[in-house]
Amino acid sequence: MADRSDHSSSPFAAWPDRLRRSALVLFTAAVALAALAMFANLSPIHALLAFASVVGGALVPWQLHDAAVPLDVLTEHDTNRTAVAQALIAGMPDPAVLLDRAGRVMHFNAAAAQFAPALREGEPVQFALRAPEILTLLRKTLTDATERRTTYLDRGPLERWMELVVAPVPMPTALGGVDRHLLMTFHDLTPLRRVEEMRADFVANASHELRTPLAAVTGFIDTLLGPARDDPEARERFLGIMRAQAGRMARLIDDLLSLSRVELRTHLRPETVIDLVPIVRQVCDGLEPLARDRDLAVEVELPDVPATILGDREEVLRLVENLVENALKYGASGNCVEVRLSAEASPEGAPEWQIAVRDHGRGIAPEHLPRLTERFYRIDAGDSRALGGTGLGLSLVKHILNRHRGRLLIDSTLGQGATFTACFPRQQAAAPHPAPK
Repeated sequence: MADRSDHSSSPFAAWPDRLRRSALVLFTAAVALAALAMFANLSPIHALLAFASVVGGALVPWQLHDAAVPLDVLTEHDTNRTAVAQALIAGMPDPAVLLDRAGRVMHFNAAAAQFAPALREGEPVQFALRAPEILTLLRKTLTDATERRTTYLDRGPLERWMELVVAPVPMPTALGGVDRHLLMTFHDLTPLRRVEEMRADFVANASHELRTPLAAVTGFIDTLLGPARDDPEARERFLGIMRAQAGRMARLIDDLLSLSRVELRTHLRPETVIDLVPIVRQVCDGLEPLARDRDLAVEVELPDVPATILGDREEVLRLVENLVENALKYGASGNCVEVRLSAEASPEGAPEWQIAVRDHGRGIAPEHLPRLTERFYRIDAGDSRALGGTGLGLSLVKHILNRHRGRLLIDSTLGQGATFTACFPRQQAAAPHPAPK
């Protein structure tokens, strides 16, 4: 006697399991809906819609069950997708952040971590980036999945102009679907903005400052070509003045170019380890002739260990040179200029190297102190020009310190001289200086 469970004699035995189940569902649904239409007076259209709903609801779970992807395949797909996303984000030169559809941080690269240190994976991006322009752009892009961009001013420790691009990124899933993510990229426009600002400043300042020496040179040339054509004594005197005016213009242009170069790189902190001790010694030795001409002595106090910082050697050399040269120019003759390099602490307790330059001149009135680092600001314009000053020295010092994340302290009392102190964040020294021979 044949087993009742043996379907070999059934005409449906050769059908696949999925087809047999589907046929059974269709037959059962047709019979049930025919009876329902008969007793409930359903119209043909409503009966057809009900039939489609029942069949769809019954078949979909079976289809998904048959097409189910093993858990290890899903896990491997997610792992591979994460690795690819991380590699792409890490390879981008600009700060880049990948968000999920809820605005949570999924991945970000090293540039983004430096740009926004508060970024954390799994947290909403607005915890780290709070600029209204960023939040508005994100909200709109999350709503309609349209790429957008904006330019905004990042008011951090250093002001930076940034361009933000937010673009939807489709990410394939293991089941053949697509997840919608957002990619945020930031581009630093600060150098371009600074170039525009510096060009405008250069034209305005240079035209103003160069007008006087150019007018003087032109007047002397006219005099030499006219009334003083045959006067050797006047010619010698005028040529000397013209040479001095030409030197003044050359110094002015040199200071303007130096200031422009420093301003261009203000947002880029130097990464080279340098030692302040040989820099201070080199500057003081090089300015000995000026000290003798001004009847001044230079007293230098240096530490016995390296004073290392992260810095640009040429810029720091220019900074120390400006401070010491100013002290020699405005110090009282017959006295001394004191240059001291020492290890101190900032008001917050951070270790610093401080270069203090003190003169014993006539001092600076309190109302002038806040404006000393402005471009072309002079307490006595005539005195400054007579001493060869351009009005840019302390402005250059301030910008160099800004780039090195340092600070400038100015202390002065009328009749008792002035002290200018440049403070640099300290870097751990590697080895002591060799003893002088």
